[in-house]
Amino acid sequence: MSLLDPGPDGPRAAGRFQWHRTHPLAFDALLAVAAFGCILFGAVVDPHRSQGPRFAPHQLTAVTVVLAALACTALVFRRRLPRTVLAATGSLTIVELVARATDPRAPVAAAAVIALYTVASRTDRPTTWRVGALTAVVLTASAMLYGPSPWYAQENIGILAWTGMAAAAGDAVRSRRAFVAAIRERAERAERTREEEARRRVAEERMRIARELHDVVAHHIALVNVQAGVASHVMDSRPDQAKQALAHVREASRSALDELRATVGLLRQSDDPTAPTEPAPGLGVLDQLVEGFVRTGIPVDLDLPDELRKLPASVDLTAYRVVQEALTNVHKHAGEGARATVRIVQSQTALTVTVLDDGAGRAGVPRQKGGDRPLMEADRSGEPAENGGGHGLIGMRERVYALRGTIVTGPRAAGGFQVRVTLPLQTVRMGETT
Repeated sequence: MSLLDPGPDGPRAAGRFQWHRTHPLAFDALLAVAAFGCILFGAVVDPHRSQGPRFAPHQLTAVTVVLAALACTALVFRRRLPRTVLAATGSLTIVELVARATDPRAPVAAAAVIALYTVASRTDRPTTWRVGALTAVVLTASAMLYGPSPWYAQENIGILAWTGMAAAAGDAVRSRRAFVAAIRERAERAERTREEEARRRVAEERMRIARELHDVVAHHIALVNVQAGVASHVMDSRPDQAKQALAHVREASRSALDELRATVGLLRQSDDPTAPTEPAPGLGVLDQLVEGFVRTGIPVDLDLPDELRKLPASVDLTAYRVVQEALTNVHKHAGEGARATVRIVQSQTALTVTVLDDGAGRAGVPRQKGGDRPLMEADRSGEPAENGGGHGLIGMRERVYALRGTIVTGPRAAGGFQVRVTLPLQTVRMGETT
């Protein structure tokens, strides 16, 4: 059960114990009546009889009743004007002592003790100790001067003790109230932080799945589209070639379904027995990816290191997706007769993936005004990402930035287009081990 959730019986219990806060004026009125009764009771009880305390009604005078009524009436406003009420009750206590209305006691001082507690519970600690010390000194000095003799009588010392305890109790209540408020504020802030973190993780997961689906669908559907067009074109004149194209369509569609099943399987529960267990694609199956594009009529030169060392899973998948998306863009936008080159360079600290083509493009490559830097979020047909195109480059860039890598895309000086991605290896390894 959390601090902010008191449980099923919490609201009812909180309503019972917090009544004095929801009805402050009524509570203070009841407190004033109770204090008035206690003051009158203290005025008629003589604690110094030989056989114990006894009632002495003759000690109750009109002055005592009037002063007690005024002091207790002031307590009704103790929340609104705490310092004013303290000054009023303290002054009435001094008047009672000087007038010796209840010789030798000063029961009206009880109202001043309640007012001092209120001031201490509603202000800061330095103010509490200053006001408390001043009140204790003034009331105790007045009792010693005008109260019972000798000056060190227990009634006089009692005023000092009661005022000191009132200041300490009020300060303790104020500290506890501030502590509870701080705990509640931290709990609410932690709850908001958890909700924001959950929303952020959901958004990141949605973006990741969207990138995976885009890469899978864009690549395989492009291959299916090309092979289907070839089959339709040569169906009558060259049926053997049409059958071969349809076989490629079937293979590409099966690969697309397998990758879609693996991607959708990420949404299943971890204990779901039907969740796929195949590893994510990587550079180990890069030759299969390139072969699929070669079948569509795009010559691809593959330049790999003699020995490709084991890569972190995130870097391996990102490099594969970069090549997949870059070759898909070559197929879509490079134009007829384009040739692509895929170059992988691995060092101790980074993996560099470069995909080049020599295609002229369908509508040229747009550039930003005022400079030669290529548009990072525009596709080969000149449609910017904000208008619905270029999502492949955006997803590619998000993948690379997630691994703290760098990406450069744009037209080549010799013609064609280039995609160059550098993925750090040391940072990824440190992040995965932690």
